[in-house]
Parts: sequence; structure tokens; C-alpha cells
Amino acid sequence: MSGTVIEEPMAEAVSEEPPFSGPDISKLQDHTPAAVRAPRVLAGLVFAVGIIYLVFCMRPLWHTDVWGHLAYGRLICEGKSLPATEPLMPLATGMAFVDTAWLSQVIGYLTMQTIGIAGLQGLFALASATCVALLATRTYQKTRNGWFCLLAMVGFLAVAAESLTIIRPQVAGIACFVMLLFRLTSPRLHRSDWILIPVLFALWANLHGSFLTGLFLLGSFVAGRAIDVGFRTGSWQAIIRDHRLRRNFLLLELAAAAVLVNPYGIGVYGAALQIAANPNLSDLTEWHPQVLREVTGILFGAVIVALAVLYRWTPRRVRAWEVISLVVLGWSTFNSSRMIVWWAPVAALLLAVHGHASWRRWRRLPLIPEAPARAGKWTVVAVGLIWIFFAYSPLGIRVIHGKSPKLERSVSSDTPLAAAKYLREKPPVGQVFNTFEWGDYLQWAGPAGMKIFVNSHAHLVPREVWQAYMQISDLQSGWEEAIDRYGINTIVIDREHREPLIKKLKEIDKWKLDFEQDGQVVFIRKKPI
Repeated sequence: MSGTVIEEPMAEAVSEEPPFSGPDISKLQDHTPAAVRAPRVLAGLVFAVGIIYLVFCMRPLWHTDVWGHLAYGRLICEGKSLPATEPLMPLATGMAFVDTAWLSQVIGYLTMQTIGIAGLQGLFALASATCVALLATRTYQKTRNGWFCLLAMVGFLAVAAESLTIIRPQVAGIACFVMLLFRLTSPRLHRSDWILIPVLFALWANLHGSFLTGLFLLGSFVAGRAIDVGFRTGSWQAIIRDHRLRRNFLLLELAAAAVLVNPYGIGVYGAALQIAANPNLSDLTEWHPQVLREVTGILFGAVIVALAVLYRWTPRRVRAWEVISLVVLGWSTFNSSRMIVWWAPVAALLLAVHGHASWRRWRRLPLIPEAPARAGKWTVVAVGLIWIFFAYSPLGIRVIHGKSPKLERSVSSDTPLAAAKYLREKPPVGQVFNTFEWGDYLQWAGPAGMKIFVNSHAHLVPREVWQAYMQISDLQSGWEEAIDRYGINTIVIDREHREPLIKKLKEIDKWKLDFEQDGQVVFIRKKPI
């Protein structure tokens, strides 16, 4: 019996295909124009600057200078002219008023009118972020190291932190100073400096009276270049013929001439010098000599020690302008703590540059590392980060969504909001005595025409009036007679610093405690003069 053979059907051939893994990224080409490609470190620095921008943008507005400058800006815009004498303090009537910050005041007022308080916060944050961004950029050009760029940024902010707390025209002056430092420390000469630097000084002279520090910085580069060339060549002819020296000297002349483009002409020089010499400022803490026991003083001293060590160790050539600017501005800071804000950017930049050079020497590496690779994706990341930080800031929310932050959350806790509201509801009659730090906000938010005693423009207060203010505030001999002599009917003071005065007024029958809230106290005279 023959068996039947059953053939099994042949299995269909199965084709094995490799799994889909996407395109080979390594073979993709960067079609971004070479001019806009950026190194990876740029994204990190933009992130750091963005954080700084957000922090400054969200800081509450301080309760002093900014409000007084807004009040002056409002007066200028409404009157469409600059006042010749002090216009807002009746007891300073007739005092010559050279408003070296008139442009900052007008910009601040118009910003407040159009955008609101978020606009002021944005301007303040933008100026501060510009300073750290320029310092980081110049540091990177000299080191190609992101960590030392971060050191320059943090060093500047740490040393100048106290001065950067208050939003005032000085912030615009600091930004101008850092811009000038950025241009002068460029390794290459730029033809655009012949236009940019004079324009910068013309603006600076109308934004803030600190343009004198800019002229000093330019002068230190002139003197420093002459010293460098003299030591290197030992020839007076070489000094005279040096191209960079002549260039810096001509830029100094142009800058000094550009300052004259202001409403006061050459008088702005005298006005800027007279402010620092005013005896009233000696009673203000920020004009006192720098105390090394305080946090700012400790940081100031630590940076000085660090620079001294680095200058002994750095393989970089030490330029004479560095020594001149550090010594002169440092000595000025010892005499007046307010000057530290001009010393800080110079010290931070040199700390980072010489710190990097010393570190490379310790590691026995070439002074300047090779340039990192650039790619278009890092440019895209940087632009994206800029948009994100702006969009989440109070200014961005106001511009994009039209939402304004609440005033109570946007100002410092020491702002006399309650007292100003009380005074608007019950406008005072006659002269008002007020805490010095509150005069600016009371001018801005109080009832129109209120006769405040003093504001933060202490240099505009007549010496006799300022001495009377100190006499009353500190309960010096004859303080009651001073109150009567100036016809004071209302007293607006803070409990935190004026507790002894409050106790005394409560004991005097002719005064009545009419309002108290959040540490803000208002006394009124029972029988007004």
C-alpha cells in the first residue's frame, strides 16, 4: 500500500526591515547664517540675565526718590518747561533749581501715565539687566568662559546691591557708565565710537548728573595709556604719537563738549559738583563713609583683597587705567558709600578677567582657550528665553494681557499709602511737617498743593530749614519753638523711627492724634495757625 504524501504549504517569505529610527541628526546641516550663530554658553548667560531681569522687575518700588522724581516729571510735562527755582517745597522757594535729571523724570512720568507701575518696574529691570549683560559680554570676549562671566555679574550685583535697591535716575547713570566701560575696554578700535560716545554723554547729561564719573573714566583711559606707553618706550615722542592715546583724548574732548547739549549749558557742570558738596547730605546715611563692618563694606573689602592677590598672580598685562580707576573710585567710596556703585562694575569686570587668567595659569593652560563651536539652535534658544522672561514679567503681562499689578503689592511696605489716602480725604491746612523719606510719595499721591516740609532732594533745602527738620526730628533743644516758627499745623511721621517724637506730641495739649495705621501717624494742631 502506497502512502499518500501530503505536502505542507510553503510559508510566505517574511521580509525583515530595519525599525524606523528617524533622520541621522549628525548628518543634518546648520543652514543658519554664520553671523547669527551663537555658542552654547550664550543660552546660559541669557538665562542668568533673564533671572536677574525678573527679580528686579518684581521688586517693589522703593518709598523715597522715585515718587519725587515722578512729581517733578509731572510738573515739567504739565507746564511744558523746566522750573528755574524749586517748585514743590514751599520752604525752598527761590532756591535755584538745575534739574540734571529732567529727562529721566519725564520718561518716568510718561511711562507711569501710559503703562502704569509695571512700566516703571520694567525700566528699572531693563537698566539693571543691561548692565550685567554688557559686563558678561565683555568678560566672555576676554575669557571665553561662562563661569567667569557669571562671576562678573554676581560680583557687580553683590557689591552694588544696596545702591540698586532704589529706583531713581541714578540707575540710568549707572547704565550709561557701564556702556562707556564696555566701549572703552573693547580690544579693537571702532569708528562708531566717534558718534556713540558723544551721543551717550549728551543723553547722560540730561538723564543724571553722574556724567562726571564718565568723564573721569575716559580721563583714566587717557592718563593710563600715556603711562603704559611711557613705561614701555621711555620716550615722550612715542607718547605724543601714540594713536590710541590721541584717539582717547579726542573722545574725552568730544564727550565734554557733548555734555553741553542740555537746557543749562555749561552750568550743568557746576550744578553737578555742588550737589556732592552740599552740607545737608552729611546727615544722610548713604553719603557717609563706607563702613567695613556692614555687609556692603565686607564685600567691598573682600573684592579689594581678591584683586590685590590676582594682580600679583595674573599673567595678563596690568593696564594703568585699571589702577587709576580702582584707586580713585575706591578712595571715593571710602569717603562716601554712595560712590560704590561706580567702583563696582570696574572691579567686577577686572576681577573676572584677571581671575580667569590666574586660573588658566594655575592649570598651566593657554591664556585664551579656543573659540567654542557655534550653532543656530543656541540662537533660537536664546531668543526663546528672552521672550519667556519678558512674557512672565509684570511689564510683559501688562503689555500682552493688559493686566496691571496692584499698587499695594508693587510698592515697599514703608510707602505711606494710608497716610496719603487720609490726607487726600482731609487736605491739611497750612504747613505740613513730614518724615524726610515720605516727602516724595506725599508730593506724588497727596492732595494737590500740600505744603510738605522736605523731600529727598536734600540739596535743594535751605540750610536753615534742614537744620530745623533735624531739630524737630531728633527732639533737639527748641524743637517746639521750631514747629511754631514754621507755622506747622499737621505732622506726618512714622512710628518706627519717630517714636520719641510721637510720645512728646501726645503729651502736648495743643496736638491731637488724628490718624494712625500701619505705623503711619498723623497729628493735627487743635487750633490751626
